[in-house]
Amino acid sequence: MIILIAFAFLAGIITILSPCILPILPIILSSSIGGKETDRARPVGVVVGFILSFTFFTLFLSTLVKMVGISPDVLRTASVFVIAGFGITLLISPFQLFIERLFSKVTRLLPQGNKRAGLVPGLLIGLSLGLLWTPCVGPILASVISLAITGTVTFDAFIITFAYSLGTAIPMFFVMIGGNNLLQKIPWLVSNTAKIQKGFGVVMIVTAIGIFFNVDRTFQTYVLNTFPQYGVGLTKFEDNKIIKQELKKISTKKMDETKRGPLAPEIIPGGEWFNSKPLTLTELKGKVVIIDFWTYTCINCQRTFPYLKEWWRKYKDNGLVIIGVHAPEFEFEKDKNNLAKAIADFGLTYPIVQDNEFSTWRAYDNHYWPAKYIIDKDGVIRSTHFGEGDYDETEQIIQELLKETGAKNIPSTVGNMTTQTFGRTPETYLGANRIAYFSSPETIQKNSFIAYSYPSSLSDNAFALKGKWNIMADYAVPQKGSELVFNFDAKEVFLVMKIVGNPTKVKVYVDDKMQYFGEHNINGIVIVDSDKLYKLILLPSPGKHQLKLQFEDSNAQLFAFTFG
Repeated sequence: MIILIAFAFLAGIITILSPCILPILPIILSSSIGGKETDRARPVGVVVGFILSFTFFTLFLSTLVKMVGISPDVLRTASVFVIAGFGITLLISPFQLFIERLFSKVTRLLPQGNKRAGLVPGLLIGLSLGLLWTPCVGPILASVISLAITGTVTFDAFIITFAYSLGTAIPMFFVMIGGNNLLQKIPWLVSNTAKIQKGFGVVMIVTAIGIFFNVDRTFQTYVLNTFPQYGVGLTKFEDNKIIKQELKKISTKKMDETKRGPLAPEIIPGGEWFNSKPLTLTELKGKVVIIDFWTYTCINCQRTFPYLKEWWRKYKDNGLVIIGVHAPEFEFEKDKNNLAKAIADFGLTYPIVQDNEFSTWRAYDNHYWPAKYIIDKDGVIRSTHFGEGDYDETEQIIQELLKETGAKNIPSTVGNMTTQTFGRTPETYLGANRIAYFSSPETIQKNSFIAYSYPSSLSDNAFALKGKWNIMADYAVPQKGSELVFNFDAKEVFLVMKIVGNPTKVKVYVDDKMQYFGEHNINGIVIVDSDKLYKLILLPSPGKHQLKLQFEDSNAQLFAFTFG
């Protein structure tokens, strides 16, 4: 636990270097304005307000929304108006005087209240920042958020979130203190304090308006598209074996203490069913149910299929029901014929339902592919797991919950199937809405054919285009003679592609050589004849290599790379 707290604190500190901090940086800088003694407490108020707000809303926002029914957007809008209001106080002197008099009545109640007049306005700014800021989430905070989503907030989760927010607040504090000192010590700044104050007021108002219209998120996406390596690796130090073991402890502690959990939401009707008539959790009371959210082009989902199929084979006669909820990532995955073919290709025989509108996904407040929710005989979610791994532990939970139903002759052994994933290059999208690690020197122009070129050098885990490409919102379309190069670190490379018109050939080079890899790659040629995930490369061992693809026409749409 101490390890997690320390890493969470460090993760918070380095957040100041991430692209996620950029949209709120103008507000932090503006909060340093004021050289008067009454203003010096404002940075303290901002820090305290931010820590309290971010910790509370990270852990309890989902619960608050369900209890009160108030939309998170309402809280976000209120915070925007608070920020804009403080910008107006800096811009309009009479309004500033009115606000100062108002807050002075509150601060008089504090010790040395006349010197702490800036504390209350700073506190309000900090409370607003905690709601407005969306951090670049690493494994530690992501695990805490997943607990909060399911309503399982432990003391450990609280301490970890508090440590993270404290780490984030420290650099913010020094930025504000540094700005305040500059305003007091540099003669030109001192003599132009009034003008600088009004300038900061304009900055706060413009920033608030931008956040209201979600320009902050657009700006962050633009930064990542323009500088794909900016911020890469800041959260990777959290992704190690020790941290994963500690995260597992906190995620299961609540279940171990209470053996209970939230009631499972019902499967929302309306989607097409495969391998079964429509099912409801109500009619399945008394059985153990696994709700598995997946999508058929997701390689992480595909790697869980052998385990799901084995559990279905071993335990279906003992009362286990597996329901695959297919929530499509790409538009073509919504087609029921495409899904039916994928189900047949993967040999999935348990019940599966389409969730094209993400109705059941939203009911579970799910955020991941794959995600498993294990439900006991009373309809209570007793365990959740996001992503791959922990298969033996999951099977042990299945056995325990089946025993609670009174089932007999339950296999006592836990499968010894093993899986290894070697990919160190992250999943990479090629559509403009989520594109990352793009390194061609040209600026992306969505929905139009643009000639791109290779950069003078290509960094690890980055890709570049050559020739004419049309980059759409969710996919990229090459023209005849176009190329793509990708410096990857993995054993396997997969690419989601969709056919448009006649089947097309894609030439695959690894380190400038065409090779035979089997399945979809025959002697360096991949035939794209349907909408699915294609295995481009299967190497003997993981390592760093360069992939190059060459296209002979515009009949393929490229969606996303995944690595194993």
